[in-house]
Amino acid sequence: MRIMGLDIGETRIGIAVCDPGERVASPVCVLPASEVLGGAKSFKRVLEDWEPELLLCGLPYTMAGAEGPQAARIRETAGRIGRACDIPVEFADERLSSQEAKRSLREKGLSERDMRGKIDMIAASLFLQAWLDARRNGER
Repeated sequence: MRIMGLDIGETRIGIAVCDPGERVASPVCVLPASEVLGGAKSFKRVLEDWEPELLLCGLPYTMAGAEGPQAARIRETAGRIGRACDIPVEFADERLSSQEAKRSLREKGLSERDMRGKIDMIAASLFLQAWLDARRNGER
């Protein structure tokens, strides 16, 4: 099954996908949130290219394990995207995924400016990969 990870932000949405065997998550792109929510051609093309059967959306948790302050907005936004695409939605813990994405890009020598368009899709691939690994290991 092809799963698409969405790192939903107010301005941008990072997109990642896994292979059909659900082993490896890969970053795809970052789109303006308005294009994804508006069903723009750019987002429709991503859906057509990858044909996901499930949308896995990152949900911010606090370090204590409770849903963070943005969680309700993300749940609502994810629901709207899922209904518009007619694709089921699930949620994954995205705690620290953006920080890990920044660290990874910094290690590759990217500046803050160069990172700007990449962090969200890398973060989406990180929480998608963690979710796939947990599922494969029977933790989900």
